[in-house]
Amino acid sequence: MERITAKFGGSSLADADQIRKAAAIINADTARRYVVVSAPGKRFPEDEKVTDLLYQLYDEAENHKDWGETLLKIRTRFENIRDTLGITTDLDSEFALIEKNLREEPQRDYLASRGEYLNGKLIASYVGADFVDPKDMILFSGNGAFLEEETNRQVWEKLKRSRFAVIPGFYGAMLDGTIRTFSRGGSDITGSIIARGTASEVYENWTDVSGMLFTDPRIVDNPRTIDFVTYKELRELSYMGASVLHEDAVFPVRKAGIPINIRNTNRPQDQGTMIVPALPEDYVPAPITGIAGKKGFTNIYVEKSMMNVEVGFGARLLTIFAEYGLSFEHCPTGIDTIAVVINGEEFSRYEREILRDIRNELKPDVVKVEPGVSVIAVVGSGIVGHYGVAARVFKSIAEAGVNVLMIDSGAGEMCIIISVLDEDYERAVEAIYHEFNE
Repeated sequence: MERITAKFGGSSLADADQIRKAAAIINADTARRYVVVSAPGKRFPEDEKVTDLLYQLYDEAENHKDWGETLLKIRTRFENIRDTLGITTDLDSEFALIEKNLREEPQRDYLASRGEYLNGKLIASYVGADFVDPKDMILFSGNGAFLEEETNRQVWEKLKRSRFAVIPGFYGAMLDGTIRTFSRGGSDITGSIIARGTASEVYENWTDVSGMLFTDPRIVDNPRTIDFVTYKELRELSYMGASVLHEDAVFPVRKAGIPINIRNTNRPQDQGTMIVPALPEDYVPAPITGIAGKKGFTNIYVEKSMMNVEVGFGARLLTIFAEYGLSFEHCPTGIDTIAVVINGEEFSRYEREILRDIRNELKPDVVKVEPGVSVIAVVGSGIVGHYGVAARVFKSIAEAGVNVLMIDSGAGEMCIIISVLDEDYERAVEAIYHEFNE
């Protein structure tokens, strides 16, 4: 029997109307056997996420403030969902346990997890599924380290007998039963863990967008959706900030070779984006798959005559940054030059000390610091198979009146890295997008 793990985000489950949409999607395919749910998100822009309210609840209890109003707000939210859906789930006993925790010894992770837990209870009742608490199968060690292989075994043991189950996202438990959460957005991770543990054919991630976009919609109006993206391409794009998934969510399913399908709860007819180990054999990739970037970097240029014959020069340079706990983003080199691209805010904390050490230890001819730099990644498996991709990228930027500060490429030949001034970032991204999409 085919197995699909379907995870629904907070915007997809923000109220009873959204839950009805999710339920219709779940019921449309019996292969959707494992449903991972988030806590209710915002119903409108000025609204509050339930998880934010739960963290506020903990802070109030921990600081001996009156938490009654916040708890009532949370309770009312869930009661409204229950009553509108027309189900009879007992919330009184659940909130009695939450109050007991607040009065005796507030536990941050326990309280934060109750949004997913309670939403899971309601949704399981509404769709007629088993409710399976992740505290019994998603495991952490005493120091909070995720126990990957033991979790994988427990997920299979707990779910193999269930034809249809709802599992709250975002949390598990340490071996002593204490609730432990992932970082914010961690329901994506739960979905990936469940998909791997149940050997699902597909991991569907239902959200409020119809897949990954080719580039940032704040820069380009209505950028097109990416049909297929490989895990390697996703890694490059995600690193530069372009992702609708929690970064850690990729690894469990990637390890198992399970594709991810990013779908839109409000437009279930859209096929979304497929994130796959490898492109289908009959799929011809476009020259580039997507564009992503970030502002706020600093370039440090170091020049020294005969640098290329000075053994260990580059290693010694990077060691100076490492001694201050800094990692670099890119490091293009020439015969007598080397540039280090680094987070500008982090570099500024130690700029004077780092420049002093470079001059004292490496004796360069020139050291130049250039702040206010953006890095743009043009990513695509099709770069290798299409002639002139780089030429088109640089032509489009030049025609937009943007000066390129640095050029680099990844070792896998699927990424062209360009550095421009922050003030030119949006113009450069827009120019590249239109070059390849018109």
